[in-house]
Amino acid sequence: MTEKLDNPVWHSLSETHKNFSIAYKHLKFYTPDHCLFGGFDVDGDMFAEIDEYARLTDNFFIVGKKPSFSNRIFLKNELVCLQMVVENKIKLDVTAAIIRLNDQFNDHLFDLVNLIQPGYFRRATVMMGDYYGIFENDTLVAVSGERMKMIDSTEVSAVVTHPLYTGKGYAKQLVAFTVNKIFDQGKIPFLHVAKNNIGAIQLYQTLGFKTRTRISFWNLVTA
Repeated sequence: MTEKLDNPVWHSLSETHKNFSIAYKHLKFYTPDHCLFGGFDVDGDMFAEIDEYARLTDNFFIVGKKPSFSNRIFLKNELVCLQMVVENKIKLDVTAAIIRLNDQFNDHLFDLVNLIQPGYFRRATVMMGDYYGIFENDTLVAVSGERMKMIDSTEVSAVVTHPLYTGKGYAKQLVAFTVNKIFDQGKIPFLHVAKNNIGAIQLYQTLGFKTRTRISFWNLVTA
């Protein structure tokens, strides 16, 4: 089961998120409105396929093994992440009022995530899973949610807190809440965190997450 996590985009777009897929012979991408991620199943000549997708967006990511690409495409960056998995529900007192954000709070969610992690969260990303948040004085101050989904596992993502509201334990409570919701669906939660984000890694470790592997997000741009 966990072997599919070596290639999470490909398997998500082959399973739960197949309706969000732009599929080529060797590659599958999310539609740019949903997510700028792609993955491939076997090594092959992907030049034409990547070029075709690049007509839809000039900035995107291949997740997993390093892809081959034409001279129309440039590698902007390799973001190396730890892929972490938790095996049991998280026992944590959730004292904050957590609400589901989908639908009427979409704009609040989009603005906060892009304030902290600009460029990853698209207008239709909210359609990929459930997102949860904490408000203070009618202001959305912290969120967490679901992104890539397979039949047996779901990615925890968009874990952000507004800089003016850190230190209150909101992220920890939101991650625990989201993780336990995923377990209630009979799935295994996993997440990706940049290898140099020590604070976030330590938070996830305190909640029971363990590093499964390292995985690269290859940021490609057009010439």
